[in-house]
Amino acid sequence: MHVKSSFGALLFAATCVASPAAAKVIDQSDIGFTVAHTAQVAATPEDVWKMLRTPDKWWSKEHSWSGDAANFWLDSQAGGCFCEKLPDEGQGVGSVQHARIIFAKPGEMMRLSGAFGPLQGEAVTGTLTIQIKKTPTGSAIRFDYVVGGYMRFKVADIVPAVDKVLAEQMVGLANALGGSLPVARGDKPAEDKSGEGADEAARPADSNADADGAAEEPAPADSGLDAAVADLVKDEPKRD
Repeated sequence: MHVKSSFGALLFAATCVASPAAAKVIDQSDIGFTVAHTAQVAATPEDVWKMLRTPDKWWSKEHSWSGDAANFWLDSQAGGCFCEKLPDEGQGVGSVQHARIIFAKPGEMMRLSGAFGPLQGEAVTGTLTIQIKKTPTGSAIRFDYVVGGYMRFKVADIVPAVDKVLAEQMVGLANALGGSLPVARGDKPAEDKSGEGADEAARPADSNADADGAAEEPAPADSGLDAAVADLVKDEPKRD
């Protein structure tokens, strides 16, 4: 199924997707929402980065406009395009910009600005932050997708669909890297008593944050998150 402007088509596709190891709707309101997904893979951060740069190998063709993942490409420098070629159907070759790269630090973080799928036709801004953290068994990966602005969909209706579609992309990325490793789910990151950590509403790490300089607090006993995945959220700023 190709990407449609219809919300119903997106919701139908989303209900057929299995979530990766850890997934959560972090926040939602009348003007937007945040969803997050994490997974661990037996691949180095360098290999994860290389795979991110080839979305034709992991981004689902079910969420393309052309119906063929081979038409995806990504220029992984700031200002670069995550785009898709639309084949010539008699009136010339077309193209779609899914997102634009706004931050790229190889092996650590990629941030994209784009409203995916039917959100593209709405007056919203979407920011997808992809963090990578080296672990003893490979890498931990985290997606945070933050959407805000005016849309003609009801937020409460669209959030579950977007959450599951994002989950499909995480599953695709993990599978392309050899599959996910077991990770227990955690509902909130460790509290940072210095005032620079995250509260219950997890937010993406600041682009200038030093992950190695995070306060070395253990995750709370009820979180269940692997320590390496917890590291991905330690530097998240507090929300006012």
